[in-house]
Amino acid sequence: MFVALAALGGGAALYLVFRPSEVFNPPRVISIVPGQSLSSAARQLHRSGVIPNQLAFILYAELTGQAAHIKPGDYAFGGGENVPAVLRHLVNGDFMTITVTIPEGMTVHQIGERLQAAGLVCANVFDRAAHDGALTRALGLGALGAEGYLFPATYRFSPLANSDEILAVMLARFYSILTPQVEQRLFELGMDVRQMVTMASIIEKEARVPGERPIIASVFYNRLALGMPLQSDPTAQYNYAGEIRRAAEAVHMPSPFNTYSIPDLPPGPIANPGLDSIRAALYPAHSSYLYFVAREDGTHVFSRSLKEHERALQEIKSRLENHLSPQD
Repeated sequence: MFVALAALGGGAALYLVFRPSEVFNPPRVISIVPGQSLSSAARQLHRSGVIPNQLAFILYAELTGQAAHIKPGDYAFGGGENVPAVLRHLVNGDFMTITVTIPEGMTVHQIGERLQAAGLVCANVFDRAAHDGALTRALGLGALGAEGYLFPATYRFSPLANSDEILAVMLARFYSILTPQVEQRLFELGMDVRQMVTMASIIEKEARVPGERPIIASVFYNRLALGMPLQSDPTAQYNYAGEIRRAAEAVHMPSPFNTYSIPDLPPGPIANPGLDSIRAALYPAHSSYLYFVAREDGTHVFSRSLKEHERALQEIKSRLENHLSPQD
């Protein structure tokens, strides 16, 4: 290695390799894109002052066997480092990232707010891109956009990522679960992807205990089969513009999402469901339940008839009143 570097100019070449650059304030950001050549990357680094000589960088990378291992990403260099240190960052993938966790059941609007809080994108810009951006139009997601298709997970994004880039990553995670087995199951259920995700989003908003998701799913499927409205509070509360209405008021308000007034699924998802709720929508429990009501601990009482349901409602109401009443 040293012989080849010496051919560049003797001791001067080694000096260019091991001489640290000046310190930068603020750091200088270099973006390495997938498929970018070593010479192109070296040229960027040199123009930004991160390395003193691009040929010395190329030779060092080639001779140490690291030339093919540079990882794409956005890198922030504070200066004060030599060629081996700079190359080590590129090979290790020490690029700038912001980690953000998207929980199950968030709406597009809530996801936008979380991304903004993390310092990534403006929530309003994300909303527009998710509901009617170039990417959602290209995917044919319709007037409701990406609601329901943004897979909940922990993501690492470049701080330079824009809304479309973030959407592309989240949508790719969702579409990765649409395996041939899932497609076959959708055919068996007589559903398309939007209907399945819509059902999963309602299950996500109703369930508090993981094990109850398939049972809750069975209630909704049983109601659909009988032409009964789903009567799900979260559907009535949903507003794709972001506002979540109070349930007591929402159930009486006209809305295409209000399943107290429509005997069918709403026109699209009301949140972005996680994998467990998607599985419950695909594989509901076998039951004859038509009703459920939540206990104080988040579990539910399931009933087969209106009479059973009204009895369960009264029992829960009585327990709650006894719990809240003053003690002697």
